[in-house]
Amino acid sequence: MKKIGITLLTAFVGGAVALGAYMFIANKSMNGMSLADRQKVYFANNPLDVPEPTGTLDFSQAAAAVSPGVVHVRTTYNRSMAQNGGNDAFGDMFQDFFGKRRQQQSQDSPPPMGKGSGVIVTQDGYIMTNNHVVKDAEKIEVILTDKRVLQAKVIGRDENTDLALIKVNASDLPIVKLGNSDDVKVGQWVLAVGYPLTLESTVTAGIVSAKARQIGILAPEIDRNNYDPSNPPTNSSIESFIQTDAVINRGNSGGALVNTKGELIGINSAIASQSGVYEGYGFAIPVNLARKVMDDFLKYGEVKRGFIGVTFQELNADNNKQFNTSEIDGLYVNSTIKDGAADKAGIEKGDIIKKLDGNDISTSAELQVKVALLHPGDKVSLGVLRDGKMKTFNLTLKGDEGMKLAGNSNAPAVEEVVNSLGGTFAPLNDNLKKKYGVGSGVVVTSVSPGKVFDMYDMPKGTVITSINGKGVNNNDQIMSALKSDDKMVSLQGFVPDGSRFRVTFPIK
Repeated sequence: MKKIGITLLTAFVGGAVALGAYMFIANKSMNGMSLADRQKVYFANNPLDVPEPTGTLDFSQAAAAVSPGVVHVRTTYNRSMAQNGGNDAFGDMFQDFFGKRRQQQSQDSPPPMGKGSGVIVTQDGYIMTNNHVVKDAEKIEVILTDKRVLQAKVIGRDENTDLALIKVNASDLPIVKLGNSDDVKVGQWVLAVGYPLTLESTVTAGIVSAKARQIGILAPEIDRNNYDPSNPPTNSSIESFIQTDAVINRGNSGGALVNTKGELIGINSAIASQSGVYEGYGFAIPVNLARKVMDDFLKYGEVKRGFIGVTFQELNADNNKQFNTSEIDGLYVNSTIKDGAADKAGIEKGDIIKKLDGNDISTSAELQVKVALLHPGDKVSLGVLRDGKMKTFNLTLKGDEGMKLAGNSNAPAVEEVVNSLGGTFAPLNDNLKKKYGVGSGVVVTSVSPGKVFDMYDMPKGTVITSINGKGVNNNDQIMSALKSDDKMVSLQGFVPDGSRFRVTFPIK
């Protein structure tokens, strides 16, 4: 018996040592892995077996698989930051929609706090959430479903996508499996999981209502009562939301949107609401974009974006005649950035972008999100319509350092300045020239919410006669005029009622 006991003890100790060595090696090797690779290792050993519901709808297995990996994120702010409004570019909009902070308080009151949600994506504590949930927070706490409260630190934040990666010191945490947002279909069932209002973990169900939705919510929000017209914000956001009618409320921000197999397809981020609570539509950031941003944080410490180097306008049946084309689908190239990827490849003004890497492109959101998944140096092919014939151009994406205004390495990209204006233009016709008594100019044909034209109440139909003191008649002259001053932009013209205006603002 002694020999048998010694043998069993030796085998047990040997097995434990081997297992310990394996775990040590596995943990060391994980450090260099992307989030997707870490998940592959985990789910290879812990398969997620949630069958899609058939017949009578039942989401209980998906809800049970996901809920433990969605956490409550609690933030604390210093009192002066809260009373002064901080530097939160999203301002009251996101405070009304998600995790509203307490109103101004006395020095004797507890520090102001906010709340949101987060999604655990690795066993060792990496958590996806929204930038606006954790921005400017003095302290971040993560409350797990088992009631543990853990301190978290920010690994990276990206205002352009409203994404953030935070980390807690823990092990063997439940995680949510990353899905593929490219596979999402309009009409499919989805679940929203998070911590809405003052409630604990909550699951709601709905369908995907739309994809690649732009709503202008990531443009800097403006407090018109305290807004300084001489110093407006610029915008370089990426919006391509998954729209859903699953119930999303304050506190859901940063939580999970999953398919019926329990796979993460989006990070809940916004709602369309006049009241600040659910009124029918919510919006989630596609997980493929979130995964790329998080991997960039882990690998580079910041987000690396590749740029095509064009400005463009979505074509439709209302504006195609302005561009002398019968096409009502695609992206009309207004201009190319000198020495940018498109310029180097031979893309020209007047080309109509129809495809990216063989896939149809009809909206700016579709193009933006696909390019946002790539890095400087990556290669793409653009299918463009030129003179009635399709042509294919191969591009090597440039980094943002190749997208600056000439003469100032710290100036923003021309593309960014044009986009921050938030308007599209067409040459004045004879009737408008006669109405305003001018011989040249451009008319604003559309205005994007939250951008410069919207800030200054310059609606569709506004006429611009000069930019930076230079007369403008077309998009080429607009680009040329913007390049003439890398510090300021000055606009002159008429609003639709005939009143003259002049406005000047700095390029940030």
